[in-house]
Amino acid sequence: MSGFIEGLNRDQTTLFPERLEDWIGEDHLVRVVDLFVEQLDLASLGFLRHAAARTGRPGYHPAVLLKLFIYGYLNRIPSSRRLEREAGRNVEVMWLTGRLVPDHKTIAEFRRQNGTAIRKTCAQFVELCRRVGILKGDCVAVDGSKFKAVNNRDRNFTKAKIASRLAHLETEVGRYIEEADRIDRQETGAARAERAAHLKGRYHGIRQQIERLLAMEKALNDAPDGQISLTDPDARAMATRAQHSGHVGYNVQTVVDAETHLIVTHEVTNQGHDRDLLAAMAMRAKAVLKRDDLHILADKGYFSGREILACHQAKIIATVPRSDTSGARLKGHFVKADFAYEPDADVYRCPAGQALPYRTTTEQQGLQMRRYWRGGCSRCEIKSRCTTGSERRVSRWEHEHLVEASDARRRSAGAPMRVRRSTVEHPFGTIKAWTGPCHFLTKRFQGVGTEMALNVLAYDIKRMISLLGMPGLMAAIQR
Repeated sequence: MSGFIEGLNRDQTTLFPERLEDWIGEDHLVRVVDLFVEQLDLASLGFLRHAAARTGRPGYHPAVLLKLFIYGYLNRIPSSRRLEREAGRNVEVMWLTGRLVPDHKTIAEFRRQNGTAIRKTCAQFVELCRRVGILKGDCVAVDGSKFKAVNNRDRNFTKAKIASRLAHLETEVGRYIEEADRIDRQETGAARAERAAHLKGRYHGIRQQIERLLAMEKALNDAPDGQISLTDPDARAMATRAQHSGHVGYNVQTVVDAETHLIVTHEVTNQGHDRDLLAAMAMRAKAVLKRDDLHILADKGYFSGREILACHQAKIIATVPRSDTSGARLKGHFVKADFAYEPDADVYRCPAGQALPYRTTTEQQGLQMRRYWRGGCSRCEIKSRCTTGSERRVSRWEHEHLVEASDARRRSAGAPMRVRRSTVEHPFGTIKAWTGPCHFLTKRFQGVGTEMALNVLAYDIKRMISLLGMPGLMAAIQR
């Protein structure tokens, strides 16, 4: 006796279950995938080849390939080659596909051709969650996160990067010319010819690089945002929170329900900032939830008076902290927040207690700004902390009360900013843990949007299982 648990002899005959059905439990995850896809109207969603072709070799039914992809993203298997291998060895996938083994090209082509339909499938599951009463959307949170594209940083160019590389290559050209002169003066014979030939090859290689960079510099003039990515043309260089770091990728926006943590809607963008995305994402979430009103939480990266106004006009309450872009406070000077507005008198009260009355209205970048100031600031004892001009002037946007109300709500007893953090950042962390260091496998908005939709669908399915359990979710799908 070895004292250890021993496995079966490989030569021993065993009786496996005769049916694949016997290998899959009644509450297995693949049954949810199978049931959900079977309930879909693939034709209305826009899947290609939803009906059999009249002539030629029959193709795979889109339901089979859709089930395969949903299973793959639920189990961190996004690669078409890996899915092909799983179809031939994984009993769960065999049950799901009826022991069909599509080749990796067929699998990848299905994802490429049916991107729009796959994104609609993700939205269909969110609608299911809303319809069964789990997703109410009383309060939602929005955030963006940078996801790495397949485009390496060395394959992304800006004018500054091109100028830096050109300067470096010009220096290299000068060094090679000097080295060629030295060889002519100091070396002879075969060694001289060999070194000169090697140097000439390197010199021509650098000249070709310079020509390519100069051509790219001309192309940059037509680029609206001053960037060119060679591997994935839609990817853009984006800064991250880590100092002096960043990557080439996409800024993925998600709106998450504060109660259930389900992702309500999402969007893939290549904007490096979130400032003008609040209203668009809020309106998308409101439409998905089919609500007359909505309360949305966002961090200060979304702060924009125009966006808060747009939300207000769409009957959306936006709670966004005001961003402080002035460096005056760090220098010990007063900032606008130190001036209290008194709406009844329509004046600002300065830190010295003096009233700054309304004087005139001006237009700044399309916004109507009311201007407030008073004379006599030169005699104020704390003027050195206030302004270097003859008087301190304060501007107030005509819809400033919406901004003030939005900023005030973040200090409410419900701690909305803490709710926002614990709501919307968790799904990003989960999805990035699934995808690993190389987030996207496909290119362009179409491919990346399809991948993100599959990730969101997988996340929402797992979240619903946590909320309802496997039997509960299957019962909800069958309603």
